[in-house]
Amino acid sequence: MARKPTPAGTPPTSGAAHVVDLIKKAVPPLHPGGVPFVVAPLAVAVLGRKRKWVRRAGLASAAATATFFRHPHRVPPNRVGIAVAPADGEVALVDTAVPPAELGLGTEPLPRVSIFLSVLDVHVQRSPVGGIVRKVVHQPGKFLSADLADASEVNERTSMLLEIRDGTQVGVVQIAGLLARRIVCDAQVGDTVPIGDTYGLIRFGSRVDTYLPAGSTLLVERGQRTIGAETVIAQLPSTPVL
Repeated sequence: MARKPTPAGTPPTSGAAHVVDLIKKAVPPLHPGGVPFVVAPLAVAVLGRKRKWVRRAGLASAAATATFFRHPHRVPPNRVGIAVAPADGEVALVDTAVPPAELGLGTEPLPRVSIFLSVLDVHVQRSPVGGIVRKVVHQPGKFLSADLADASEVNERTSMLLEIRDGTQVGVVQIAGLLARRIVCDAQVGDTVPIGDTYGLIRFGSRVDTYLPAGSTLLVERGQRTIGAETVIAQLPSTPVL
């Protein structure tokens, strides 16, 4: 989820409320999609509590799973005409490519930014721009390593088309990886999503491609680390680069 900065003049908390607030800020909440995966090993730990190795294995598994499904709050930049990173990870490609046919963005290459997510990265996906969801299409496919260039074309994926207020369209594609076997997209056609808002999740290693309008200025480089909802990846056309 994205959130706005704390408004100026907000009175500070004190005492126990302040401690609770500090804990909430330091420990990211859990994405709802991860709850069953955390509860299951916790149940094993409780049922097998008399056996030290079972209890420890259950608790360790629950902690590792909770870390994977963490859902930190993010604050998108207050800038006009930008696209932000849809995910945490490493920029794998900064190039031009023909978008997936299901997006309906034509057959001409468009600016593309691909972000690879390792199993250690936050795995929720966030809207790169604010707009209306025009398409959500799931495409079955293979499960090649998500850091391969061919993954964009042959791997299982879910493509979403967003339309900004001025009619500009941006495509964002969740791509399954070698270990990822489940793509979750909570957005539906007709939804209005704010920039940086969480809309989906890919389980256990994946990649997210963003297809931007022709004329966009790409502002990231290959190998750069991104923070979902906060790193600016492009300036859209017809707006000045700040």
